[in-house]
Amino acid sequence: MEYITVKEAAMQWGISVRKIQILCSEDKLDGAVRFGNTWAIPKTISKPVAHRAKTEKYIKEEERTVEPILKWAGGKTQLLPEILPRIPNKYNKYIEPFIGGGALFFRLQHGNSVIADSNPELINLYQQIANNCEKVIQILKTYENSEEMYYRVRSIEWTDVSKIEAAARTLYLNRTCFNGLYRLNRKGQFNTPFGKYKNPTICNDKRLWAASDLLKNTIIICGDYIEVLEKYAERDDFIFLDPPYMPISNYADFRRYTKEQFCEQDQRNLADIVHKLAHNGCKIMLTNSNHPLVKELYGDYMIKVIQTKRNINSHGDKRKGEDVIVTTY
Repeated sequence: MEYITVKEAAMQWGISVRKIQILCSEDKLDGAVRFGNTWAIPKTISKPVAHRAKTEKYIKEEERTVEPILKWAGGKTQLLPEILPRIPNKYNKYIEPFIGGGALFFRLQHGNSVIADSNPELINLYQQIANNCEKVIQILKTYENSEEMYYRVRSIEWTDVSKIEAAARTLYLNRTCFNGLYRLNRKGQFNTPFGKYKNPTICNDKRLWAASDLLKNTIIICGDYIEVLEKYAERDDFIFLDPPYMPISNYADFRRYTKEQFCEQDQRNLADIVHKLAHNGCKIMLTNSNHPLVKELYGDYMIKVIQTKRNINSHGDKRKGEDVIVTTY
């Protein structure tokens, strides 16, 4: 008998990887065989019909979303109610080259996805959760929510330990630092202070395993967004772009979030690529701040202004802002 992978089945049937894995685990796909952490599905099997899921338990599991594993300053969780209704009804690949916390990626659970970022520490985390989730969890459970341990772990360079240890370190610091803020100093060292939370969830096994199931069937790349788009973007792909925002405040400094600054010329270069990809038939959604330059660069497309909250300011009254959602389709 010939078999196909979960990812191939997802592409063939047009349903998410996560839903197929649930069907396999509940013995809803006849002949599916588990090998370690992966499933093999008979090539001749028919696409499952939604009404086969009769029980309340199954329906609840099927509708369950995979949650992001990181708190992420600038993440798109609060914008999802505005983003999801604007998703194309049909597309081939899902591509997100500024993955960050991946709120939309985890919500969509698309079976044919490419995610990328220029941050090697972040990409290492996703790769290790995909391939070594159990070992990451084991290390993560040795950490404690104490200021002493936080600064001791923070003082260790992630490149000086194994990739699995580095992934656990990244998760631990993210869960216990101030506001989930990923901030680097000029030397490229993580320098966000301890969050002083009373009882943060350092390790959520269920969430990590759900993310692992999705990530192991995803192409994960550490690289520049230009290279990723040039290599993978094709007609009818859906591309979600969430670049570093144009600063609104005179005091905003995006070097705090990435080692390299994403400046005005980078924004213009990105717009040039968006125009090219849209012309070639890609479906593109982009988010940014409500800045005059953004409206100038994307004035030919649909632009929706959204009221948002900023979670990285310690003063609650300064957390209000405006985002824009640009769509080319």
